Amino acid sequence: MAAPDFKLQDIHGEKTYTLEDFKGKPILLTFWVSWCPDCNRDLEAKRALYDAMNTSALEVVMINVPGREAEKDAGLKHYEEKEYPFLSLQDDGQKTYDKYQCMTVPTTVVLNKNGELEAKFHDKASIQEMMPAIANVMTN
Repeated sequence: MAAPDFKLQDIHGEKTYTLEDFKGKPILLTFWVSWCPDCNRDLEAKRALYDAMNTSALEVVMINVPGREAEKDAGLKHYEEKEYPFLSLQDDGQKTYDKYQCMTVPTTVVLNKNGELEAKFHDKASIQEMMPAIANVMTN
């Protein structure tokens, strides 16, 4: 099933990205907010994975959901404080979050190189639970 398209700016507001920009490469896409302890745990696990792997084989992208943030620019401040090594986009309120039918943060979506939805994981999923889906899209 094709993943919903999006057109979002990076968290600094400098460049706009669409799903098409990542075509040809599998994507680990995570919806997150700054105040969420599960998001912080999840993103730190993804940082460890990112640091340990060949990042040319998988695109790791975060999408901050300002529609679920407590204050304006909270996502940007958090992203800069944590110095995440991967791209973060800024949702338009929570439109993309809703298009992907997310119910919790974090929600992680694994997309294959054709932009098709392979798997979806909710807030309590561990990186170990995600690894079979990640390995599958990296090898196919």
